Formats: sequence, structure tokens, C-alpha cells
Amino acid sequence: MLIETRKEVLYNVAVVAAAVAGLALIAAGAATLLRAGNPAAAQPSATARTAQHARFAVGARRAARAAETKRAEAEARRQPHTKGRATISLYEHTVALRRLRAQGCDAGRRGVGGIVILDFGQPAYNGHTYGTYLFSGRFAGNKAITRAMYSYAFGYHRCLARHSKLTITLARGTSNYHPQVPSAYKAGRKWARETMALHHRLANHSLADQVSVAAADDVEPAWDRGFHRTRDFYRGYRDAHTGHTIYNYGSLDGGVGGIWNASQVFFVASGMRYAQAIPEIYNRAMAREWAELAHIARHRYHRPLRIAGVMTTHTSANHGMKPRDAHKTLVRALVSRMGPSAASVPTTLTNIVAAD
Repeated sequence: MLIETRKEVLYNVAVVAAAVAGLALIAAGAATLLRAGNPAAAQPSATARTAQHARFAVGARRAARAAETKRAEAEARRQPHTKGRATISLYEHTVALRRLRAQGCDAGRRGVGGIVILDFGQPAYNGHTYGTYLFSGRFAGNKAITRAMYSYAFGYHRCLARHSKLTITLARGTSNYHPQVPSAYKAGRKWARETMALHHRLANHSLADQVSVAAADDVEPAWDRGFHRTRDFYRGYRDAHTGHTIYNYGSLDGGVGGIWNASQVFFVASGMRYAQAIPEIYNRAMAREWAELAHIARHRYHRPLRIAGVMTTHTSANHGMKPRDAHKTLVRALVSRMGPSAASVPTTLTNIVAAD
């Protein structure tokens, strides 16, 4: 009896399975007939396939952009936003040796390393020698400027903590503000030669290990809308073949094409052999302008924009952007514009103020 019951159960199960299999065969046959009678139903139409491919491509692009953004944000976080300590660059009113020595001593006591720009004002000529008009309005000859810079370097060396490994690059600064010279080309050439003269003097007095030298130029397109005098100054500097860097610590005045075209602004920021940029970053708009130039340099000229640091002009009175914030703002602008290919920005920070 028990055996018969089990057989019945097995029989019933077999019957149900057969019924299910039959229904499946019927459904499959119907589907085959439907496809045979309607070829369009057998496979997606060309329009449907195109739409599917388009949706796939859009999805792939979105995924790629999301991945790129993620990598870019990670790169921005990896850059050292807050480690650098800013040097103080100065708009100079004098070339008095005692005063410059005191400025250098102050820098040494602060214990900072990096780039220090001493801005001696617009290029000038007094009828006998090339030099600048200081921010006091007085004329200073090139050799007097060289002596003043050596005095700064001596003060820095003397007041720096013993056995300190800190170093500075002391940059001889001027601007392209309406040069009062007979030849901007000759002014640039002489600027380069005096930069080399300072290097030799530092080496002769065993100061070159702590203080290296460079030139610098506060380049503003609005001060030379035709670009001619700025270009001549840079060509003169280049043709002196001293090998020393010249830092452009200016602005772009509306960005590429605002006043100067891409070729012109790139030439004075990185295109010329010795040129590097220390962009003025006073706000987000200025950071975006430099990021756009970096993008153009990479994709049009296939060369990087050589950024050596960041310049600010923060004081307690003007509440301007602080150096670390400016660095972070520039990094973010570069990453936003260029993604993971954006070059890193050294934490070489300098804040320029009027000398006391």
C-alpha cells in the first residue's frame, strides 16, 4: 500500500512535468512562428540598434567623465595646499644698503625659504645709465640695484639660524609699466647681465649656497597693449644668454585674447627660453584665466605652462586672498579645466607688499 502510494505520487509528478514541458514547447513554437511570419520582430530594427548604441556611448562618456573628475579631485587633494610658508616680496622705495640689509635680516629671522622678489619699479634711463624709477619716484641705476640686492642677501645669510638648510631665490624685479628707456631690448639685456653680476658676487663671498638669483617682471598687458616693448625686453634678456630664470609675476588682464593673444601671453610666461610664471592670484577669476592659458599651452603649443609659484598681495587693510588660499584656488582651477593632466603647482608662495 505504501509502495503504491509512492508510485502514484511519482506518476502525478511526472504528469505535471509533462504538462509543463508541453506548454513550454507550444510557447516556443508560437514564438518561432511569430518570428517567421514577422522578420522585424526577430531582431531589433536599425533605428533601435542605433538608439541602443547612442545610449551606450552616452553612458560610457558619462562614466569616463565621472572617473576623470574623481581622479582630478584626488590629484587636487594630493597637492600640498598648506605646507608652504610664504616669503615676503617687496616694492622697493630705496636702494640704501643698510635698509636692504635689514630687510634680508628680517627674512632670515622669519626662517623662510623660497622666492623673494624685490620690485624696483619701471625701467628707466637717466641719460647715462639704465636702471629703474623706484616706488619713491627716485632713479636707481642698475649697479646700485645690484649692490642693494647683495646687501639683502648678506642680511639674510647673517640672520638665518645657524646650520639652517633654508635657501632663497632672490629675484631682481621690474615691470613693463611704460618703460622710460631708449631701447627696451637693451634694458632687458642689461637686466640679465646685472642678474649674472649678482650671482658672481654671491659666489665670490660664499653666499651662493643659500641665495641663488633670478630676474622678475611684473607683466601687465594693459601697460603695453601693443606688446612691442615687453617683447623687446624679453628678447634682450634672452639674448644675453645668462641662463637665469625670469619670473613673470603679473596678470593676464581679462585672460587670453582680452588684450594680448595666446602667443604673446605664452611667450612671456613660458614660451621664451628662460621664462616661468608666478601668477598673481588675487581672486578666482584670475585663477581661471591662468588655467585657461595652461590648457592652451598644452593643447595648442604642446608645452606645459611652467608655474614656479603663486603671488598674492594680502594685507590686513585690503583683506585680499592669502597665499595658501590662492594656491588652493589655482590648483582647483587647473584641475577643473584640465583634469588629471593639470600640472602640479609648487607651494612656493610669496606675498608682495610695500617696503617700510
